Amino acid sequence: MPKDRKPACGESPCVATAMRKASRRLSQLYDVALAPSGLRVTQYALLSELERRSKKPPTMHELSDAMVMDRSALGHNLRPLERDGLIALDESKEDRRRRHVVVTAQGRAKHREAKRLWQTAQGRFEEVYGKSEAIEADGGKSEPGLLDEVQKAPLAAADV
Repeated sequence: MPKDRKPACGESPCVATAMRKASRRLSQLYDVALAPSGLRVTQYALLSELERRSKKPPTMHELSDAMVMDRSALGHNLRPLERDGLIALDESKEDRRRRHVVVTAQGRAKHREAKRLWQTAQGRFEEVYGKSEAIEADGGKSEPGLLDEVQKAPLAAADV
């Protein structure tokens, strides 16, 4: 924590509560930066994931796993993207019950527009807190950072 910032009154000793509070604050930073694009940070993250996987579009199940998001929350976040023509749900050729989430040309253009805004928020975070090893020291090319490890760790009762 920067020296000029005081801890919040009545901080919780619960790691989950502290992480959720930090996550909400961080989401606010990115949402404000992304506002001119019309995207929220979760929608930007979905478009980023779909861009990375554009050669082999994920199914709804694969995307929900990749985003560590339950299917109902994923659907809630995909609906506006589909409505605005930024993504499409394509029926699988192998199994008609499965749907692949595909970023459209309009979605790729929106992602490029929003990426500049996202970089502003990313720069602001790094300006205040420094480039964090907690995230990933090398952009995920070799060793995972603490947050990457937490995302993939079998911490839930069902995972143990």
